[in-house]
Amino acid sequence: MGGGLYSTKKEDFDKILDLTKVKPYGDTMNDGKIQLSFTLPIEDNEKAVVSAQELAKKMGLKDPSVVFHTQLDMGFTFFILYGSVIHSIDYTKIKVESVEVELLSPENINKFIKINFNRKIVVLGATTGSDAHTVGIDAIMNMKGFAGHYGLESYEMIEAYNLGSQVTNEEFVKKAIELNADVLLVSQTVTQKDIHVKNLTNLVELLEAEGIREKIVLICGGPRISNELAKELGYDAGFGPGTYADLVATFSIKELMRRKTI
Repeated sequence: MGGGLYSTKKEDFDKILDLTKVKPYGDTMNDGKIQLSFTLPIEDNEKAVVSAQELAKKMGLKDPSVVFHTQLDMGFTFFILYGSVIHSIDYTKIKVESVEVELLSPENINKFIKINFNRKIVVLGATTGSDAHTVGIDAIMNMKGFAGHYGLESYEMIEAYNLGSQVTNEEFVKKAIELNADVLLVSQTVTQKDIHVKNLTNLVELLEAEGIREKIVLICGGPRISNELAKELGYDAGFGPGTYADLVATFSIKELMRRKTI
């Protein structure tokens, strides 16, 4: 898009930016320009283009235009549209429940565990249910980690077990009891029909039935996981994309310490 932001002086930018009426930025401040894509179950023709535009208007787009459309399969058409959002949000009133913890380095995490627990912390991780995606749990658990952040297997004072994918909740709980786990990490990527919510809820119920829920730090993560959702489902914390092992480890040991001192 255009270079409107970079050609605007700082003092002018401050004058035109209203955090109580925030809109998307495209070419100029407050223009509300966005790009939108979706698929409709209709044939790719002129009527389909107009249908996509009308739908975009009902979504709150002003002067939407279809910049690309193509047939995906017989009776299905994919659209890319460009238009301006007529709505805005009051950024000053947005509240987010995030994980508040002072991050420790891997070295200090190991020292913390040695001083306060005098033993290794046992952490089990898995992608549970029918979910076969392991990128997220591997990034947190495996030795090589992700983007220069080594996984929990590399921590001297953490005994990490990555159980992989499609682990049933029953298997997960059984293994947690067998290994006397301190922390359980659950990764969920598949979210169709809220299957992740049902699966995560079921795990909490099983842990409660075994009488070990309060003994374990329970954490979930994934593309559509937020700390707020995690807390609602009975977890101690939830982490979204871009989370590294050091943050998960820091939260886990500090939560274990909090319980120890109660």
